[in-house]
Amino acid sequence: MTQAFPKKSTRQWNTLATNQASRLQRARSISLNKVVAATDTVALLEAVLEPLDRVCVEGNNQKHADFLSQCLAKVDPARVHGLHIVQSNIALSAHLDIFEKKIARKLDFCYSGDQGIRLAKLVKQDLVEIGAIHTYLELYSRYFVDLTPRVSLIAAQSADADGNLYTGPNTEDTPAVVEGTAFKNGIVIAQVNEIVDKIPRIDVPGDWVSFVVQAPKAHYIEPIFTRDPALITEIQILMAMMVIKGLYAPYEVSRLNHGIGFDTAAIELILPTFGESLGLREKVCQYMSVNPCPTLIPAIESGFVKGIHCAGSELGMEDYVAGRPDVFFIGHDGSMRSNRAFCQLAGHYADLFIGSTLQIDLEGNSSTATLNRIAGFGGAPNFGSDARGRRHGSKPWLKAGQESARVLGSTMPRGRKLVVQMVETFREKMQPTFVERLDAWQLMEDFRLDLPPVMIYGDDVTHLVTEEGIAHLHRCATAREREQAIRGVAGYTAAGMARDRREVENLRDRGIIQRPEDLGIDPRLATRSLLAAKSIKDLVQWSGGLYNPPKRFRNW
Repeated sequence: MTQAFPKKSTRQWNTLATNQASRLQRARSISLNKVVAATDTVALLEAVLEPLDRVCVEGNNQKHADFLSQCLAKVDPARVHGLHIVQSNIALSAHLDIFEKKIARKLDFCYSGDQGIRLAKLVKQDLVEIGAIHTYLELYSRYFVDLTPRVSLIAAQSADADGNLYTGPNTEDTPAVVEGTAFKNGIVIAQVNEIVDKIPRIDVPGDWVSFVVQAPKAHYIEPIFTRDPALITEIQILMAMMVIKGLYAPYEVSRLNHGIGFDTAAIELILPTFGESLGLREKVCQYMSVNPCPTLIPAIESGFVKGIHCAGSELGMEDYVAGRPDVFFIGHDGSMRSNRAFCQLAGHYADLFIGSTLQIDLEGNSSTATLNRIAGFGGAPNFGSDARGRRHGSKPWLKAGQESARVLGSTMPRGRKLVVQMVETFREKMQPTFVERLDAWQLMEDFRLDLPPVMIYGDDVTHLVTEEGIAHLHRCATAREREQAIRGVAGYTAAGMARDRREVENLRDRGIIQRPEDLGIDPRLATRSLLAAKSIKDLVQWSGGLYNPPKRFRNW
């Protein structure tokens, strides 16, 4: 029988390339080459954008395409409207101005931070339609699947006349954004701080870039990872002591990620003192996936931390990082090359994640979402989830896996990532951290979300650490035991006061709950004298003068 083949397709297979050519042709009335004057940026955007376009405005944890964002908010809504914004971080007012002006309509994002309250109001006013709240890796992945941008607005340190870009130490999201756009025949517009004859290194090749604009001032960078040691409390030091002696030491955690906060800063600052007294140098905290937090300087200088891969940089840390090329990933030009996607992957496959949160329920689910504020997740769900695709072994991963398997009765050997939530039982304004029901449920209803915005699911959390002690949740045999273990470290919150004292004491007898005294820790010794650096000035001295903190952190 002769095989019947389908008729030759008459479909046009290069519609995206044709559309790209039309956009570039329209832009020729603005500029005949890649370099566009800052004063022509709004006209350029009106030329290359089309209604209903999917657009990424680079908004990272730190680096922002702020000038391009401001210009986007100035385009004529009659010409450009209904945009679908796909960007990781909603951090600047201009990011939301475009929705108020009806230039944009739909939003897929990861994190909103300080703009969370305003975003919630715009959603209630039906000015923003939320597609989904993503993790970083989740959104980056969708750039290469079903959320590929047609136009991306990015930021870089410098460019040459051919459009080659140098991102400097804050590369962050740029590679994921640019590659997803450029290789699907999209338009990439870069704002840069300067245009030079020769850039220090090529981070983005010029043939991936459509246009370059030298912004009137350097792009905005937020120092979000800087924590002043002067503000670290004795409660945070006590919890840090429990983490080091109760978790890092027995599991010998060598590869890990620290979340942002004073809690983890306290851990970093007592490694050279308390950690050293336990003989843990070259045994714990050797390889980290984290930004170059200034509070890590003493641990680096003391020989604890051997290697760090960073999602981005931190203001003032540039010279220190460049001066420690054995620790950080440094280019031939002498500056760090960061990459948020790779850092997220490195942290996902590490042995431990530790971070804080705003609310935890009695299943161990945690969320940073509170009523009337859409905060998002950022990278915590990727860092703080069990890497079930992991296949290489390590002591902490295998030990945690054996402990979990023993409870579940499983005969298949496998490892487990340690996921730790480190919180005080009450947060600001005496709001309880431990609750019967997360605000995330109400947010799902109020903002028509598909799921409650949970940051880390309870079945991924292995440990809770509070000022009361450590709860080893992965060793609980039943849901009832897990609930009582959570209540057992929830302090004087309503959830904590409702504990069954007999059951909690039984869990303590079995080592599932550990108080400071069970770990041989005297709370009276949890004082600021343990901090290797007690101020920002101390961090500068530890760095040998290489750390140059932003002015707002200088009090001398």
